[in-house]
Amino acid sequence: MTSVWLVLTGFMAGIFSGLFGIGGATIVIPVLVLGFGLSQHLAQGTTLAMMIPPIGLLAAWHYWKNGQVNFPWAMLLCVGFFFGGLIGAYWANLISPDLLRKLFGVVFLMISLRLIFW
Repeated sequence: MTSVWLVLTGFMAGIFSGLFGIGGATIVIPVLVLGFGLSQHLAQGTTLAMMIPPIGLLAAWHYWKNGQVNFPWAMLLCVGFFFGGLIGAYWANLISPDLLRKLFGVVFLMISLRLIFW
């Protein structure tokens, strides 16, 4: 039964990813922590591993067909993300699970408030 819920979680994250450009961090990590009881570190690592296959390929292709992709910018973001992810993963493993979970929540609270009020 866990497999079904994981596929459904991935499916919902895919819908949100295609709809809003979000998914892994905003959908999957909270579900893995709150719904499946994973630690923040394990949820983050699992979500990063989930993104190794080309999960956004079909959604990006659809956006591209509608003229909504700037490939030069995407490639530059990819380079930064590639190396930034390594540094972020290193730093995350230096932080306690409790503090990491709280920092995760604060970051998304700040983003939410900014999107709602500004």
